[in-house]
Amino acid sequence: MARHESIEAIEAMLEAADGDAVELAGALLGLYGEALARIVDAVGEEVAGRLAADDLVGSLLLLHDLHPVGTRERVEAALRGSGAELLSLEGGVARVRVAGGGCGCSAASVERAVYDAAPEVERVEIARPAPVIPVESLLGART
Repeated sequence: MARHESIEAIEAMLEAADGDAVELAGALLGLYGEALARIVDAVGEEVAGRLAADDLVGSLLLLHDLHPVGTRERVEAALRGSGAELLSLEGGVARVRVAGGGCGCSAASVERAVYDAAPEVERVEIARPAPVIPVESLLGART
C-alpha cells in the first residue's frame, strides 16, 4: 500500500472511531513525536538529513515538524529536472511555472510532486509559461 493510501486509510478509521479511540491515537502520536524529536536531536544534522531522505521517515518527520530540510528546498528538489520552476512560496501557496513545448510534465504531475515533497503546502498555482519571442521580432521588420 502506498504511503498516501495508508494515510487515507488511517484518516478514514479515525473519522469512524469514537472519542476514546481518537484520544488514544492523539496520545500515541504525541508520544512517538517526542521520541522522534529526541532521536533527531541525538543524531545531529548530517544523520537527520540522511534519515529525512527516506520517504517514510521523512513523512514522519514532516508530520511532527522535525524535517531538517526547509519547504522551499524540498519543493525545488522535487521539481528539479521536470521542466517546472518554483516561482514563489508564500502563505502555504506554491507558484510554479511549467515549461511549454512538450516538456513531458503535466500540471497534475507537478502538483503531485509538490504535495509529496511538502504536504504543508496548501495550494499549488500553475503559472503560464513565459512567452516565446517570435523570431520576426528578433530579426526586425523586413520589407
